[in-house]
Amino acid sequence: MKTLYIAYGSNINLEQMQRRCSTARPVGNSFLKGFRLLFRGLDNGAVATIEKYARGAVPVMLWELEPADEDALDHYEGFPYLYRKEYLKIRHDSESLEAMVYIMNPGRRLGRPNPAYFKTIKDGYTHAGFDTRYLNEAVTASAELS
Repeated sequence: MKTLYIAYGSNINLEQMQRRCSTARPVGNSFLKGFRLLFRGLDNGAVATIEKYARGAVPVMLWELEPADEDALDHYEGFPYLYRKEYLKIRHDSESLEAMVYIMNPGRRLGRPNPAYFKTIKDGYTHAGFDTRYLNEAVTASAELS
């Protein structure tokens, strides 16, 4: 059974996803409304997560995953210890769809991502045509709120 997956961090990067999940198929871009992007973990090693935020919107890439792809992502995301899975409604091509997303479990402080990880996400944003200000604002907010 295939899973519709919402990617917002490094998995928004097409090259990385093709290496990690060879049978995953990109479905398209969207925005996850009511959330914001933040980075949590050790400073200069923090990774992306999303949190509810009424005025927020997060650029996302939707993927169709085969079971083997989801297994690979579970391992990469540290499921269920680092990230949990949630199912959210998202709009795409004027349809309301339900899709799986990884959200970091509570308990990790805000911090800055390392430059290589940040570049992977930024390259994904650029390739998808997203405004990188969303990404830059997430880094600033994570640093200011920590």
